[in-house]
Amino acid sequence: MKFDVSLRITGSCLVIVGWVLINHTYTTEGVLVTLLGDILALPWLIRLKSWDMAVMVGIMHGVTIHKLAQGWFTSGS
Repeated sequence: MKFDVSLRITGSCLVIVGWVLINHTYTTEGVLVTLLGDILALPWLIRLKSWDMAVMVGIMHGVTIHKLAQGWFTSGS
């Protein structure tokens, strides 16, 4: 098994764990775990030249991080 395939499998598991954390109100931790999982999957996407998936993952994380930061800076006001 190629190394990037192992990273993809690990990354996929981390994405699932991240979404479980997000659903159980551990938003910050869930976003960070999901981000790590998707970063681990990027070498596999790049090797297969799945540029559409790589761009989609980037856009989704851009939106997620923006909403997370928005929640941090607007909470308590």
